[in-house]
Amino acid sequence: MAGIKTIIGLSFILAIGFLLVILSAALFKNYLTLLVVATYVIAPLPNWLCGRAANHDDFMESSGSGVVDFGRFLTGFFVVMGIALPALLYHSATIEGGAAAMSVVGGLLIYATIISFTLFFQEDQDF
Repeated sequence: MAGIKTIIGLSFILAIGFLLVILSAALFKNYLTLLVVATYVIAPLPNWLCGRAANHDDFMESSGSGVVDFGRFLTGFFVVMGIALPALLYHSATIEGGAAAMSVVGGLLIYATIISFTLFFQEDQDF
């Protein structure tokens, strides 16, 4: 059971992640690094939506896993895109190296906080 300390800790880490991404944009005066926030916020959505759309059968374990696998693929695509986008922008000399590093670290902190929140506060289903 997650309590108030977990909520405070996760919100502190989330705030640090957003601070790093915003500082990577503001300090280097290039706001393209804010696209990382969008990719990490959108990343858990396909996994959640495809998990809800899957056909859960109590008797057969292998039925309907294609939709879940597609959701996991899209989630992985968005996570990798959140790392690759600053690397691509740095490689094309659109942003500086410090901005790319701060953006990647901040984005990973944001995504890790979102995943930790869902793991700590998911409800168990009783049948």
